[in-house]
Amino acid sequence: MYNKPLPSAHWPPYAYPFHGHLLDAWPAGWPDWRGWPERPWTDGNPWSRQTSPLSGGPERVSERHSHTQHVDWHSLYPREVILRGPADRKRVALTFDDGPDQVWTPQILRILAQYAVKATFMCVGRRVQEHPQVLQWLVREGHEVGNHTFSHPNLTKIPLVEVRNQIVQTENEIHRVSGVRPRFFRPPYGALSDEVIREVRALGDIIIFWDVDSLDWARLTAVQVATNVLAHTAPGTIILMHSAGGNGESLANTVQALPYIIQTLREQGYTFTTVSDLLGQPAYKS
Repeated sequence: MYNKPLPSAHWPPYAYPFHGHLLDAWPAGWPDWRGWPERPWTDGNPWSRQTSPLSGGPERVSERHSHTQHVDWHSLYPREVILRGPADRKRVALTFDDGPDQVWTPQILRILAQYAVKATFMCVGRRVQEHPQVLQWLVREGHEVGNHTFSHPNLTKIPLVEVRNQIVQTENEIHRVSGVRPRFFRPPYGALSDEVIREVRALGDIIIFWDVDSLDWARLTAVQVATNVLAHTAPGTIILMHSAGGNGESLANTVQALPYIIQTLREQGYTFTTVSDLLGQPAYKS
């Protein structure tokens, strides 16, 4: 779609809940899943017990810095904090946070297999403990595994010794289950500080951010999720999506939007790859 990344001032606005979106309706021929719940499942539904809660809570606006407080960590630490890959080819990387679980992660894996797409999954250590077979499945399928802490806290709100424990414990759990030790790390909520970055660097990890946020955690429709991705993707983009959520949270929007995102970007000449391939860096420690 773009020969080079557009300046952010020229990007269409992101679609947030209860605000206008760029597509008027779901494209003709694509299934309408409005029957899926727009709110979290009730305790009477077995999916409400899909996985353990996140200690810091699921993704939410209150844990993210406002625009006026945003720090461009990549500019301050260009080698330690990566936002995107090279823009010389129309390649993009799909990344999925907060899994694995036994409800949404398997559905995403099946879609990726159907379209022969490899992705990078930023995994929560406690959920790796609970669903080791799902992690093994995604590794067997050729997807990459990254570290997303053990219990999903806001790292800027806990002691540095606990920051280290969160990362190391997750690395050890991923290694126990899958035999790999991730180099790629993504902080929950994108929350960083200079001290946290130094701690991550001391562990030999690289922080993987994103330059396109689907905002699929924000109770958007599938149309809005697809719009957020398609309107902002450019060569080298790292796309943020989710493969699990808070306890009982529905990601039907992600599951519905993903096939359309993949097919549309392919029609525009994009190919999908893993973060390691996009960056030309190893995903795992030797």
